[in-house]
Amino acid sequence: MREYLQEHAGSDAVRQVLEKLRGEWRADVGARQDPPEWPEDAPVSGAAYLEWLMDRDLKSPALKLLQGHIWEGGYRAGVLKGLVFPDVRPAFERWRAIPVTIAIYSSGSVLAQRLLFGATPDGDLTRFIAEFFDTGAGPKTSPDSYRGIASALGLAAAEVLFVSDAPAELDAAKSAGCQVLLAERPGNHAVTASEIEAIRSFDEIV
Repeated sequence: MREYLQEHAGSDAVRQVLEKLRGEWRADVGARQDPPEWPEDAPVSGAAYLEWLMDRDLKSPALKLLQGHIWEGGYRAGVLKGLVFPDVRPAFERWRAIPVTIAIYSSGSVLAQRLLFGATPDGDLTRFIAEFFDTGAGPKTSPDSYRGIASALGLAAAEVLFVSDAPAELDAAKSAGCQVLLAERPGNHAVTASEIEAIRSFDEIV
């Protein structure tokens, strides 16, 4: 991260990230979250604050944007691949043939989503995905975010099925009126969501 900031310090992409990041840092200072100091003349601007965000696993839009830019180089060089479960591409093909609108809502930036789904061992899957949403749509634990996404898709909330491994996100989507399913996948943390139907494969979604 520090190398990227140094090497691309004069680029529009990094300037945009740092502008967003500075605003987030000011908000954290104002909220007394005790972020690290960020002197205006820091050799690698904002690096300590970025590391502070990562240590706390905070969903910073500016951090996610920067991650996307860094990953882009890795995908272009062929050293990064977007791994998906084997049932994903067949499900995408099946749903689009109906047709069903497929959209992604992730805490990762839209750029990171496009990179991941564009470079999978199963090929470029972005052609199956109609829309990409990130935290610009709002927090994933807010019902208003799901209402906004449904509106952006031209659908009533009840027409939207949201699949996630995070019960708090599913609760928010359900509160907004969406249909929900809990995805239980290898490697996920064990969760308890007794009131939400669980699936282990997209093959279970009819």
